[in-house]
Amino acid sequence: MKNFKKKKTTMIMMFLLVVTLLATGCGRKGNEDTNNNSNREKPIVQIEMQDGSKMVLELYPEFAPETVQNFVDLASEGFFDGLTFHRIVEGFMIQGGDPDGNGTGGSSKNIKGEFAENGFTQNTLQHTKGVISMARSASPDSASSQFFIVHDDATFLDGKYAAFGKLIEGEETLDAIAATPVEINPLSGEVSTPTEDVVIKSITVQK
Repeated sequence: MKNFKKKKTTMIMMFLLVVTLLATGCGRKGNEDTNNNSNREKPIVQIEMQDGSKMVLELYPEFAPETVQNFVDLASEGFFDGLTFHRIVEGFMIQGGDPDGNGTGGSSKNIKGEFAENGFTQNTLQHTKGVISMARSASPDSASSQFFIVHDDATFLDGKYAAFGKLIEGEETLDAIAATPVEINPLSGEVSTPTEDVVIKSITVQK
């Protein structure tokens, strides 16, 4: 009789353990579904130039969430409106977002560098043509408001800069901006300063 009770108790404990494991497994699956990066909303932003031409980009929080949020916040505040693409290298990239217009300025805060060399391995977005990424100084966590859009594949930047979205409309606008005549930048010695202002009329969040 004692053995029967002991065996019955053991079976009940095993049953409860199985139920607990199943419940835990279901809970984990639910969390994975909730946190699934592919289900995150991807913001759409439009860059309208002073001449009326436009570029539309889709941003990818699954690769660089803080970077995307920072860009969306700045755009929503109208921070970029009236700024310029101050650095242009055809066949490489166009860079803007500097309130000082010369590559030295930024917004009021810096953000974490969301790229592999800074320990942020989830960002595997490659720097192919049309990808938008954050400019920074030598410090990995110095990105602020300056960004660049790749004009031709530049995968040597992968893992070194925080790519966070890609052009989905307006490649002809990107090409036209990249073809802007440039001269030597007196600060860097690089031939990349536009001979005329390339003005961003606005950057707006579409959704």
